[in-house]
This record gives sequence, C-alpha cells and structure tokens, in this order.
Amino acid sequence: MHIDAIDHVEFYVGDARQAAYYLCTAFGFRIRGQAGPETGLADQRSLQLRHGGVDLLLTSGLGPDHPATEYVARHGDGIAKIAFRVADAARTLTEATRRGGTVVSEPSRFEAGDAAVTIAEVAGVGDLAHPLIEREGPGTGFLPGVMEMLPADGDPHGDTGGEPHGGTDGDPDGETGGEPDGGLFRELDHVAVCLPAGTLHEAVHFYGQVFDFPEIFSEYVEVGRQAMASKVVQSRSANATFTLIEPDTNREPGQIDAFLRAHRGAGVQHLAFRTDDIAAAVRTLTDRGVRFLETPPAYYDRLDARLGTTDLDSELLRRHNILADRDHSGELFQIFSKSMHVRGTFFTEVIERRGARTFGSSNIKALYEAVERAASDSPRPGEDDEPDQPGQGPEAAEVVARA
Repeated sequence: MHIDAIDHVEFYVGDARQAAYYLCTAFGFRIRGQAGPETGLADQRSLQLRHGGVDLLLTSGLGPDHPATEYVARHGDGIAKIAFRVADAARTLTEATRRGGTVVSEPSRFEAGDAAVTIAEVAGVGDLAHPLIEREGPGTGFLPGVMEMLPADGDPHGDTGGEPHGGTDGDPDGETGGEPDGGLFRELDHVAVCLPAGTLHEAVHFYGQVFDFPEIFSEYVEVGRQAMASKVVQSRSANATFTLIEPDTNREPGQIDAFLRAHRGAGVQHLAFRTDDIAAAVRTLTDRGVRFLETPPAYYDRLDARLGTTDLDSELLRRHNILADRDHSGELFQIFSKSMHVRGTFFTEVIERRGARTFGSSNIKALYEAVERAASDSPRPGEDDEPDQPGQGPEAAEVVARA
C-alpha cells in the first residue's frame, strides 16, 4: 500500500460559484476547470480551484437526490472527500479492501486527449470518503467525469478572482511583501478531523490498517475544565497527514463537542496550507479580508523564555498573531483563521515549517484557547436547531464570511 499524496479536496456546497468567489478573492485560488449540464453532468455543478500546490473541487447538487444536496442538508457546506493520488487505483482498491476498507465505487477510467485518470473510492471516517486517483499522460487536470479545463487564470463567468492582491512592498517596518511566484501556498500540510468521543482509537486503527498510515504524534490538551485528545497519522510518503481529534466527555463540553453538534457528526474541522513565508502570507490574506484568531499578549511575553531565539523575530510574530514552536527537527510557525462558516464548523490554517516535522504542543493548547475565545463572541448552534435548507438564505454561502 503506497499513497503518493493528497490529490485534491472536494467540498460539497450549496452554491459552487459563490464558494469559489470567496476562495478566489480571499485566498487567491484560481478556477482551473468546470463541469455541469453544459459538459454532460446534468445533476451537478463543479468547479476546480488551484493555488500553488493545493487543488480544491467544489461541487453543488442540482437536484434533491444528488449526494452533495443530501450532504449540505445534513452538515452544511463542508469537505466530503479527501482524494489520494496512487500509482494503480485498481490495485490500491483491492489492497484497501483486503485490509478491511469499504468500497464506495469501483475503478472508472476517463480520458481527455493524451491524458487519462482512473478513479476508485473507499469510505473514510464518518461521511468522509477517499477517492483513489491514478493519473496517466500529460496535464494535471482532475477529469472527475467530464471536466472542461481552463487556463491558469481562467474564469468562465468573468466574476471570480482577478489578479492577486499585492503585499506590503515598501512596508515601513522593513517586512518583505507581495505574493510569492506560484502563490502563497506550497501544498496542503494536513487535514484536521473531529471525531465523536470514544472513536479516536478506532479512527487511528482504520487509517493504519486500511491505508498504512502510522501514528506519528499524540497529544492530550487540557484547557480549564475542558480537554481533548489528538493523534496524527501520516502516509509512508509523508505527503498525506491527518490530525484526528476527540473530546474528553469526562470534562465540560468545549469546541470539539460544539463542532460535532453543529456538523452533526464527524467531519473535517480545518485544512492547513503550507507556506514558505508565513508573515507575507498573513499580510496578504489580511489585506484580502481574511480574519485570524487573536493571541493574548502573554503568549509572546513568555515566548523568548520558552523557545529562545527563533528564525522569526518575536515582535513580528506578535504583530501578526503567529504562533511559534519547535520539535526535534526544527521550528514551526502557525496561524488560524476565524471561521467563516455559518455553523462555525470550518476554518483554515497557514503553517510554515522550518525543519519541524510534527506539531508544537504549546501551539495546540494556544489554538484551543483562541477558538474558545472566538466561540464565546457568537452563539453556538444548539442541538435542537432545525437543519438549514440547501440553496436558501445563508446556507448557500456557507464559506462566505459572516461579516
């Protein structure tokens, strides 16, 4: 069993075009492909987005029976599929099944000119699924069925994207600015998944057994009267990483419990985008309207004593609310966005690794505390809330900022 990398992430959303507009204008993604009735897919609308080495697929159902429609009705907009790139989809599916995986779909082959892709699919945890993507020939398009590929800056409607915003060239503090060539994000660093209490061990075993992802890190975080446990599993290639999280029900309910209620089950809490210059990325994203969680001043007051000198100056980190930590291999810098999801069940992370291979224990606690502070500023969805209707009111714009 060998998983080469995460090929792409697929969101199921109420309105693919509206979701794409936000991701393009705020995060700098570009539309690379489209599918829908005009390309032969009568029951869905899909848009492929790319930024640097990160590929996203946004899919909306155009009828009540499409899986995306059903997903949005239950969970709201969210991540339904994390696709794995493999050398042989049929062989990988057979091996995953032998190891205990559940087949969602048998291999199907799609061709476009000299390029071809074979896709099979295995069930993941909760409602998450894992397509297995085998690519042949030139090009890097998804081709998930019928996909019309567009130029790198293509926009089929003329209303999504535009040139990336500049950074802070000429900044009086002497910080470098602007968006690096190829975009802000190098690749998808990891995916964080929230799990119901008591299922963490089962999920770790599943990814280890079915996909041969060994556990590389574990942490138990206590913040006041709340607590959570997390474990990190990673492919042998080190190119696909999952952070799996469960709440401790022996403690007071917290943010993980709130996610599970609002999302109505296990699901992806956040995506982490890796960058080579986190300070420049934060400035650019902030200029575009992305809002980040704030870190208490006391965190930075203690930073030098805790870590000593770091590659990034502590005052620079303080100014941009960037967290810092290190493991045995190097330094780690992270920042987390405020949730722009109507239910508060999805946010993003920007991460820069300067040698670090795992995750900083102090940062995990700092993140938990920051999310709790942000949650206290707005009411959490209750357990008895009625489901939102896809395509109506704010549900059609789940990934559009609330303010």
